[in-house]
Amino acid sequence: MEPGLQIDNLDKKILSLITKNARIPFLEVARECKVSGAAIHQRIQRLMNIGVIKGSEFILNPSKIGYHTCAFMGIFLKKASLFDKVVQMLEQVPEIVECHYTTGQYAIFIKIYAKSNEHLKRILHDKLQSIPGISSTETIISLDESFKRQLPVE
Repeated sequence: MEPGLQIDNLDKKILSLITKNARIPFLEVARECKVSGAAIHQRIQRLMNIGVIKGSEFILNPSKIGYHTCAFMGIFLKKASLFDKVVQMLEQVPEIVECHYTTGQYAIFIKIYAKSNEHLKRILHDKLQSIPGISSTETIISLDESFKRQLPVE
C-alpha cells in the first residue's frame, strides 16, 4: 500500500462490498458494516478523494452490442521517443479500449474490440498501420475471456 494512505478495516469491508456489486445501495453497505448511511457516504467520498476508488461505470458486454472479436496487440516503435505521439493517435481509435506502456519486447500493448475478424483486419490496415512511429505489430486474438475481477482488498 502507498505510504501515507490510511485504509482501515471498515474501508476494506466497504471496498469489498462495492467491488462485488457497484450498484449496492449505501444503506445496505451501512447495514453490513454496522454503521450509518452517512458514514458510508463519507468513507466512499474520502476513498474517492485519495484516489483509491477511481470511479464507477456500467460495463457493456461487447458481444451483445455487436463486437464479437477481442484482440490484444503488441506494438513495436521505430523510436522510444515517439511513444506519446503514438499513444495520442491510438486514443483516436474508438475500438481500442486499453493501452499499456510495457516492458519486454513491446513498447505498447493494447486491447481492441472489433465486430468481426474482417473488421479487425480493417482496423489494423486502415487505422493502425498508418500511424507514423509504429514499426510493426503482433496481434493475438482472444477466443474467450475466462474471468475478469477486481483485486482483493487486504
